Amino acid sequence: MRLLSLPTLLASGFAAATLAISSQAIAYGAGDFFTRVGVAKVAPKSDNGSLAGGAFAVDVQDKTDFAFTLGYRFHDKLGIELLAALPFEHDIQLNGENLASTKHLPPTLTLQYYPLGGSDASVQPYVGAGINYTRFSDEQLAIGELDLDDSWGAAAQVGVDLLIDEHWALNAAAWYLDIDTDATVNGAAAGTVAIDPMVVMAGLSYRF
Repeated sequence: MRLLSLPTLLASGFAAATLAISSQAIAYGAGDFFTRVGVAKVAPKSDNGSLAGGAFAVDVQDKTDFAFTLGYRFHDKLGIELLAALPFEHDIQLNGENLASTKHLPPTLTLQYYPLGGSDASVQPYVGAGINYTRFSDEQLAIGELDLDDSWGAAAQVGVDLLIDEHWALNAAAWYLDIDTDATVNGAAAGTVAIDPMVVMAGLSYRF
């Protein structure tokens, strides 16, 4: 009888492990609750508007922090997910100088579609669409008082899970959020700030 070499045995073992993971992946689908945790970067679009009749050009700066989501798959190919986080604090440049800042909390609810849901694919992409609510707080302005109104807007999402085992997956996702807020400076209407950020998150997904 011919004995298998060590590299051949290792390769066979790796193939068997991969097959086992693939068979476990079939369970992903309807009835699953999940959470995704990672590091998220909120990157507002460039040219965020102006204040005081055009006297101050507004540039809202990027911010990176931890974020998480909670979700439920009510169908193999359909689910809902809520994006949440602690408030993100952004510096705001006026005419190129850091003269203001604000915190914002942007919970976002999306309806998701998983084209490969219910299959044994270890790569599970998804897309989503929904609604965003943004609450602003702790506004600061070096030259007076700043108030930013809360905002409702549309949201779109793309993402992918790379399944590791029955419960864990690597995750990457991105959202576009429509965030426009009316600004008040020293009690007077000063203009609209269009933030409209891309949110990019990378981390881990856990299925309960």
